[in-house]
Amino acid sequence: MDRRSFLRGGASLAAVGLATACAGAPAEDVAVAPTPTPALPPRPSAELGAWGVELDARNLAIKPGDDFFRHTNGGWIDRTPIPADKASYGAFDIVFDRAEKQVRAIIEESAAGASGGVEKKIGDFYASFMDEAGVNAKGATPLAESLGVIAAVRDKATLAKLFGTAGYPSPVDFYVNVDSKNSDRYLLNLTQGGLGMPNRDYYLETKFATQAQAYRTYLQQLFTLAGLDDPRGRATRAYGLEQRIARIHWPLQDQRDALKTYNLVEVPALNTTARGMDWVAFLTASGAGDIGQVSLNEKTALQAIAGLVASRPLAEWKDWMVAQRINGAARFLSQPFVDARFDFYGKVINGQQQNRERWKRGVQSVGDALGEAIGQVYVKKHFPEDSRTKMQVLVDNLLKAMKPRIEGLAWMSAETKGKALEKLSTFGTKIGYPNKWRDYTALEVRAGDLLGNIDRAGAFNTAHEIDKIKRPIDREEWLMTPQTVNAYYWPEKNEIVFPAAILQPPFFDPNADPAVNYGAIGAVIGHEITHGFDDQGRQYNARGLLQSWWTPDDDRKFNQRAKGVVDLYNTFEPVPGFKVNGQQTLGENIADLGGLLVALDAYRISLNGQPAPVLDDVTGEQRFFLAYAQAWRDKIRDEAMQNQVTSDVHAPSEFRVNGTLRNVDAWYAAYNVTAGQKMYVAPEARARIW
Repeated sequence: MDRRSFLRGGASLAAVGLATACAGAPAEDVAVAPTPTPALPPRPSAELGAWGVELDARNLAIKPGDDFFRHTNGGWIDRTPIPADKASYGAFDIVFDRAEKQVRAIIEESAAGASGGVEKKIGDFYASFMDEAGVNAKGATPLAESLGVIAAVRDKATLAKLFGTAGYPSPVDFYVNVDSKNSDRYLLNLTQGGLGMPNRDYYLETKFATQAQAYRTYLQQLFTLAGLDDPRGRATRAYGLEQRIARIHWPLQDQRDALKTYNLVEVPALNTTARGMDWVAFLTASGAGDIGQVSLNEKTALQAIAGLVASRPLAEWKDWMVAQRINGAARFLSQPFVDARFDFYGKVINGQQQNRERWKRGVQSVGDALGEAIGQVYVKKHFPEDSRTKMQVLVDNLLKAMKPRIEGLAWMSAETKGKALEKLSTFGTKIGYPNKWRDYTALEVRAGDLLGNIDRAGAFNTAHEIDKIKRPIDREEWLMTPQTVNAYYWPEKNEIVFPAAILQPPFFDPNADPAVNYGAIGAVIGHEITHGFDDQGRQYNARGLLQSWWTPDDDRKFNQRAKGVVDLYNTFEPVPGFKVNGQQTLGENIADLGGLLVALDAYRISLNGQPAPVLDDVTGEQRFFLAYAQAWRDKIRDEAMQNQVTSDVHAPSEFRVNGTLRNVDAWYAAYNVTAGQKMYVAPEARARIW
């Protein structure tokens, strides 16, 4: 997704399967009885089914051409409940749960054997979370110092300083990234913030009235639990300020626009460009007081937020800060705070029935703080080096398959093709884990101080980000830990990255049929490659610079073709009254389509001109498409679906399958999909970009 995304896939298994099939064939023209040959051990079965797909997960009463997502997954959907502690459940969750248990074991082993160093920090951090009785005994006491600091604010300059101080809420967020127009330096990006609900729409649209009322009640509950006076009045003022902020926020589809969100401003000019807030005080408190330039990403929204800082009463801002400080800390306080937060975010926003077990929340918190320290152990235990090698082969095959696809585009000029091929040739790849690991020496962890540990980890990570601005570009940097079940494309570095944890079934299985690995992890790899050429990624050149390399006519043709994708996804309505936003999800939808096509090309190349075997009456290309749909297997609660459609750049899983396949000619041929079936689109109306 945008700055950090998805995955990749598998290759040389076909040769292994063929060698096994040929081994041990009887010799011909033998004159004497042969010496008995020891039987070869059976080829290991795939984890899912005999060759990588669970055929009994299908619903054969549903025609492939009517709903391929449910044709592939309908049986599983019917018999599989969503666990009470989850908002959704599917292939990603299954892999995540496995990795989470592995990480728990690493944390507990580190804690048990720690004599010092990072292992002791891991152990003390986890123990501070798991000491439920100790946390409950403290009640709201851990908040006292920070709430006292907020209460002591007497002017807007001090307020701006506190906005920039790690651990305190701010209506302005920031992150450090490679400068999109100067890839030899880092740049501080200032972004809109300040909302406690998932998205501006929750404040502004009547269909979210129930959630908005529940949020106001929740804020009042937080003030009450903290023992503060006038909880109703303070909650009302805090909510009212958030609603004002929501009205000036940019919608998500504009936030993902690379050109709109690059607005370079000299720091001395900030107080003039965005009047009303003391930006020097803000940046100095954040540790970035000596930088020369920033990007105001959502420029008009940030200008309006600065105006709100000036125009709204100081007391109103302080009420908002208190509310958001308690809200952010609630997960790490006594049980009444934990329950109140879960009742709103878990139940109301995402439809979960119960909170996650404490150990799971503890594992997540330690991972957020000390992720790469855990990752070092994770890859030693759970990521064989040959997996990295096999994955690199798959990635190389997908990159090779993308080249002729670009060369064969009938709608693109030779000039633009040349630039696209140049960009493809410079793609970087990272697989499994970083080549160098982060140093956690400066992170202070105190036994029995959960909220303090959370705050110090947040400040440690913020300082790490800010410090990048003062250093050369780190080409070895990762944005995800090895135990993360995900992947991403980084446009400013023109690289695709695949953490170790994603390389598990149903995405990748060394014992699965090659068609399955190409359809699953291969499509993920292709997805990340295509992000370099989606509606935003295509605007970055071979050096990762936000710089146009398209002829005007090719630019027009691309946008015309992309509009067809937007229009298609705008028709999908997973929950009544909540339609997918085709523009908001455009980058991911283009990546899904291009990724699947290039993975299919790579699979065909891997066959070396030989026909694919038919297994259990399923052809090679049918297995490819089944594996793709199986990888997106998912069930989701209505509340979580509403949240996703409103707040996510990814379309819901069923449309990542059905929306993509209806534009793939080979799928029609593989399943004999004809006019009259629900997913059928006439050939001339199918989306064709990459």
